[in-house]
Amino acid sequence: VQLQACGGGLVQAGGALNLSCTATSRPSSNNGMGWFRQAPGKEREFVVSISYNGGRTAYADNVQGRFTISREFASSTVYLQMNSLKPEDTAVYYCAVSRGWYPGRKVTNYHYWGQGTLVTVSS
Repeated sequence: VQLQACGGGLVQAGGALNLSCTATSRPSSNNGMGWFRQAPGKEREFVVSISYNGGRTAYADNVQGRFTISREFASSTVYLQMNSLKPEDTAVYYCAVSRGWYPGRKVTNYHYWGQGTLVTVSS
């Protein structure tokens, strides 16, 4: 499985970005997907996850209400709309795919990772 993420960039605080991630192939037809991020000097942290059919999602507390994940039913592409961005959202954002239908928040539930896309929010 290869993941292609794009949409990162530089934005001012309060601005918005839309990330997308496409899996070029999948281990099965029912795969949950998610986003994690890693800021300089910090550990990788969970951002959001979505089930294979888009019917179930989970958000980290610090992005709830600002970020929205979406995908079409059983699609291999997920989107992350990020609004009201803050400087503390600055990080490399990684897309990930699980072999299961809904991976949730645990990094160990994800089996395939993209190369990451950099998001920089200036104050």
